Amino acid sequence: MSFNKLGIIPEILKAVEQEGYDIPSPIQEQAIPVLLNQKDVLASAQTGTGKTAAFSIPIIQGLYQDKLPYDKKYIRALVLAPTRELAEQIKDSFRGYSKNMGLKTEVIYGGVSQRGQEIALRKGVDILVATPGRLLDLINQGLVKLDFVKYLVLDEADHMLDMGFIKDVRKIVSYVKNMHQTMMFSATLPKEILAFANELLINPTRIEITPPEAMLDIIEHNLYYVTKKDKTNLLIDLLVNPKMASVLVFTRTKHGANKLVKELLSYGVKADAIHGNKSQNMRQKALNNFKSKKLRVLVATDIAARGIDVDDLSHVINYDLPESPETYVHRIGRTGRAKKTGIAISFCSQDEAYLLRAIEKTNQIKIPVIQDQPFHTTIRVNETKNELKIIKAQKGNESKRGSKNTRKKAYSTDKNKKEAPYQKTKSKKKYYDKYSKSKSSRNY
Repeated sequence: MSFNKLGIIPEILKAVEQEGYDIPSPIQEQAIPVLLNQKDVLASAQTGTGKTAAFSIPIIQGLYQDKLPYDKKYIRALVLAPTRELAEQIKDSFRGYSKNMGLKTEVIYGGVSQRGQEIALRKGVDILVATPGRLLDLINQGLVKLDFVKYLVLDEADHMLDMGFIKDVRKIVSYVKNMHQTMMFSATLPKEILAFANELLINPTRIEITPPEAMLDIIEHNLYYVTKKDKTNLLIDLLVNPKMASVLVFTRTKHGANKLVKELLSYGVKADAIHGNKSQNMRQKALNNFKSKKLRVLVATDIAARGIDVDDLSHVINYDLPESPETYVHRIGRTGRAKKTGIAISFCSQDEAYLLRAIEKTNQIKIPVIQDQPFHTTIRVNETKNELKIIKAQKGNESKRGSKNTRKKAYSTDKNKKEAPYQKTKSKKKYYDKYSKSKSSRNY
């Protein structure tokens, strides 16, 4: 099926073509006709399935065809998103699909000065994309009114639940007095989200796209048993492989992300971190550099990574295993998109056994263990105490084979270039140039 069979007007079809799309994704094919018929929708769809276009196109068409009886522009469409990064991406999509249609889209979120947002709101906004916290602040200040909202979207509702935003969302929705069409999109549908959907939606059409099982099937999974202190050494060892062209690494904490980036930079790896303690400008710069391939490695925490959408992401690495099995699916789902293959690698140390078992049990998978690596540790799971116990380490374990400085002479995919992040990395890169010649042909 093509886009022109979904009932989309020519003005939007032209913009869709200019964006480079010719065939709708399953979520677009199912959701767009329903939304054009003004029905509420509850959709289960992973990030990367094209869900933003699925709700933005019908909203743009509805607003464009709606002739307002008043002069001043009011907010007529409101999209709530859990993170700044996702909000920015949604804004870009709305602007891309509404080219030359006279509709104005703005985005507001916390972490930046609200002055610029105030100015934009005063000039008039048709479509407002917002994170709940900043929007509620502006409502309380009398700077935002939602009296004329006709379309309401809750994107990644399960993430908003996880982040504790549902109370704010309820408050925001209470300000939407006008009759409106509501759309809720969520990667998973726990009972709390289903109950919330019952509060907000009227006879919704239920759409389910790309369940977690299907997402898991199209991605290659690998597991490395490794001691906690050797995780960074193992990561460097893997990054010797030039096929790991674009790598998203997940850590559990912001401090851990910063520490890992500092270590990677000392090897010459082009890396940066993205987490809640970073300013919005720094986060956006890191994300843009990663998308444009100026960075090879982006280290992220779960909350900051929500909404990251990167084309041709080759690898996702769980440097620290996630606290919940559902988060594992969200993390690895950032690769293997648009019918492309992806590779998910997980590191598991002694104290993460219970997390691994939960991931495999909940998602009904068995992640194959890679033993042919210098930091492999033979382990045994204590079923009674639910813990991982190291039995022995291989004799070739790199961590017992040389000094830290020797091991750290280990990295440069850009070894033919003269520049290095820090002058001090040159000595570390000499060993790695020699080391990588014997290892770059390895498959991961």
